[in-house]
Amino acid sequence: MNIKIIGVGKLKEKYFKAGIAEYAKRLGRYCKFEIVEVPDEKAPESLSQAEMDEVMAKEGERILSKIKDREYVFALAINGKERSSEEFAQTLNQLATYGHSDITFVIGGSLGLSPAVLKRANEQISFGRFTLPHQLMRLVLTEQIYRAFTIINGLPYHK
Repeated sequence: MNIKIIGVGKLKEKYFKAGIAEYAKRLGRYCKFEIVEVPDEKAPESLSQAEMDEVMAKEGERILSKIKDREYVFALAINGKERSSEEFAQTLNQLATYGHSDITFVIGGSLGLSPAVLKRANEQISFGRFTLPHQLMRLVLTEQIYRAFTIINGLPYHK
């Protein structure tokens, strides 16, 4: 199985990088795992709705350029479907069982994901209604993917 996370913006914080690297290393026994960063669109603090739409559209184009037709795409969106860790593991296991070996997760920038990216996604998922920095979300998502594989394989990590 190939799992990819596409994230907008560069991850700068060493502690996030270290956490992701640890889970990525652990994931190596279960899948080919990669993180793809696309540049964020520079924008002033105060934006009109039209300017926000333009920023999201440009970031969306960069995201979509990294997604192949065969990939099953999860868009992380606050209005997406919430799952427990067990349900998430079951979803990944079912995707693998039914021939989806290329799974991509998309984390938008500070303004979220463009309508084009949301349309391309096979599913929208949410980790709750909290607003989290997209850099932190990469770490949380990587850990949950690792947790899913431990659940699938009956390992004691998930208690």
